[in-house]
Amino acid sequence: MQVTTEPEDTRVLLMKNIEQTPGIRYRELLRLTGLVNGVLSYHLSALERANVIKVNRESRITRYYPVGVSDKESAILKFVRHKPIRQILLFILEHDMCTFNEIVDHTGKAPSTVSSHLKRLRGAGIVLVRHGEYHQLYRVAEGDLIVEVLSKYSASFTDKVVDNYIEMLEEL
Repeated sequence: MQVTTEPEDTRVLLMKNIEQTPGIRYRELLRLTGLVNGVLSYHLSALERANVIKVNRESRITRYYPVGVSDKESAILKFVRHKPIRQILLFILEHDMCTFNEIVDHTGKAPSTVSSHLKRLRGAGIVLVRHGEYHQLYRVAEGDLIVEVLSKYSASFTDKVVDNYIEMLEEL
């Protein structure tokens, strides 16, 4: 836990965390920096006003990105930061097209969990569905972009605590 006293030091610390972990959540920044809620909020607002970070606020989740991360990359990053979704995307990429049951078997997740992930990925346009005679086939819309994002930001997928917590909630 790192706590600094100078505003410049605090902002440098925040930028370092955001650059190392694009798409990092507010709560994770609280944990990593040791800052209190109001102080963190103040400095993040200042960084956003200075146009050195991009902020994505959706429902109850706020994510922070360096300004160099494109909108397409950030749209993908918010999903692939979650390990089960990465597993699904990598499996589909590896096989080009997959059935729902193949994805469920590969991930070992409950069908309802896989279905929920696929629904979100479809809604974001990341995964496409082709309706066959007997089943649906899933494929990745922009495979090259997904591979680029996964390789470019693979070191930043360290949200193991967050992933484990989310997985635990989804299994309930």
